[in-house]
Amino acid sequence: MDGRVKISDVPDKERFEARDDEGTLLGVITYQVTGNVIAYTHTKVEPEFEGHGVGGELARAAMEDAQGRGRTVVPICPFLSSWLDEHHDYDKIVVRSHRRVK
Repeated sequence: MDGRVKISDVPDKERFEARDDEGTLLGVITYQVTGNVIAYTHTKVEPEFEGHGVGGELARAAMEDAQGRGRTVVPICPFLSSWLDEHHDYDKIVVRSHRRVK
């Protein structure tokens, strides 16, 4: 993939979008906001753009936005949860469920 990835928040669709210079949608990370808590629910990268770092760029942009707004993050999305396991600079704003499944 050539060119830069542009990430933008699209609040009316409750998602961040990653697009290339031509405006092609590369991927999204969806969210739900309740008060000062944001739950990231799903990350999807279009198949032809997988493996090019788009998911990571979406994750970083979403987390930077939450941090900048002073929000608490609930990572429901498995991709984001896994990404956060490697990016501990966001630990202070992340809440993870510790409920046991019986």
